[in-house]
Amino acid sequence: MNYIAVDAFGGDYAPDEIVKGSIKALSADNDLAVILSGDKDKLSKLLRQFSYDENRLLIEHADDVVGMADKPSLALRKHNSSMAVGINLVKENRASAFVTAGNSGAAMALSMFRLGRIKGITRPAIATLLPTLQGNVLLLDVGANVDCKPVNLLEFALMGSVYVKYMLGIPQPKVGILNNGSEPGKGNQLSIKSYDLLSRSRLNFVGNVEGNEIYKDKSDVIVCDGFVGNIVLKTSESVPQVIAEFLKEEIKKSFWYKIGFLLAKPAFRFLKKKVDYEEFGGAPLLGVNGACIISHGRSDSNAIKNAILKALKFSEEDINSKIENSVLKCTTLQKYRKVEKDES
Repeated sequence: MNYIAVDAFGGDYAPDEIVKGSIKALSADNDLAVILSGDKDKLSKLLRQFSYDENRLLIEHADDVVGMADKPSLALRKHNSSMAVGINLVKENRASAFVTAGNSGAAMALSMFRLGRIKGITRPAIATLLPTLQGNVLLLDVGANVDCKPVNLLEFALMGSVYVKYMLGIPQPKVGILNNGSEPGKGNQLSIKSYDLLSRSRLNFVGNVEGNEIYKDKSDVIVCDGFVGNIVLKTSESVPQVIAEFLKEEIKKSFWYKIGFLLAKPAFRFLKKKVDYEEFGGAPLLGVNGACIISHGRSDSNAIKNAILKALKFSEEDINSKIENSVLKCTTLQKYRKVEKDES
């Protein structure tokens, strides 16, 4: 049985949607067990409404909660929060992975502090899948590191390639750097120096990726610093909502528009599913010495279910060991660090 720890009180719709999502995940995989971290009395009362296998859905008591507005420094002091208790379950090897829809900054800080980093990784990164015309692209970092060095982007590229290879089944993932131009000499110093590093690695490096190419399948993995990545992510999330509002207003203006909408409704339904963050479940925090999936704060039960199943696959594929192995085999990274060490 593979145990996944779930922060029952993290997210805008906790604990109700978290509990529902956990039960849905149990129904989707018979080899899965879930440990809910949070107030035992409240969770026990809530669980009375559902039918589930009590041997596969357990509770680990926690009497505190990390708020969505809490600073990471405050979260680190809440030793018995549902988030901290859930992460500890991974640290103690009582769970294979951790899932939370709570404060992402706090989740990153607690994971770093309690789990540590994978050997060879200096900066963990939050990675997220974005929809493309033919499939998906993994973008990282989307918020963990506002300022980065070229070596960090090489680490992100190595981690992203491993994740895409084993989680999405793409044998030779194409890797690109998010930039404001396609030529090698374009961009700021971070982009230019990162281009040089990645081009000397054994990764399937396709060069720079411009903003208008993100969704066009030029690359399977795109790396950038967390400042840029977070802006891209938030913009991407808002566009479908804005388009939907535009359509609603226009459809109201004409009877024929309404008829056209009804005829095209299946296509709109497909588009909604394609761009819906619920389908992706959550974003992995790559680089920490333990599996951690961070879901959207507005995650409902379906999003939580998908996040738990993603955490389960992450664990079963042993992604962290494969990342560590990839880092150790990257001669470009080792040479860079040797030079850096000699210069210091």
